[in-house]
Amino acid sequence: MDRKQRSGLVGGLILVLLGVWFLAMQWVPGLRPWFSWPWIVIGVGIFLLMIGLLTGVPEMAVPACIVGGIGGLLYWQNATGNWESWRYAWTLIPGFVGVGVFLSGLLGEKPRKSMREGINLILVSLALFVVFSAFTGSPNLLGDYWPALLILWGLYLLIRPLFRSRGT
Repeated sequence: MDRKQRSGLVGGLILVLLGVWFLAMQWVPGLRPWFSWPWIVIGVGIFLLMIGLLTGVPEMAVPACIVGGIGGLLYWQNATGNWESWRYAWTLIPGFVGVGVFLSGLLGEKPRKSMREGINLILVSLALFVVFSAFTGSPNLLGDYWPALLILWGLYLLIRPLFRSRGT
């Protein structure tokens, strides 16, 4: 099946799934309270991932994870009313990129390199989340010791190149 046929297949599948979802919303009124507007954003992320899978473009996992992750944040904020969490929640976006890079590595070429880069992005994102949440005052996950983690992370980044093997 060539790329044009796959694209048509993806478009048709998306329309069918959207139609099924909206019919289910009409026929089963109990689904409406469960459905809130952030699910639209999450759904767009899922559809981007489906497009990538069906068209053979695993790199679509990156924007899919970004959109889906932001949708998940919006869902949590909408459910809890904690909108001020954007002070530090934005630091999770590089982690969403990392998840997408990791997935695209699993689904595509150069899986080892992509998975390593994805994990690095996730770890950086989590470190930023902890530091910014501690710095902005909520949630204070590290207490008064978060500057020590910055020092340790900086030392790690300074020392790491010294221990890499030189491949010539």
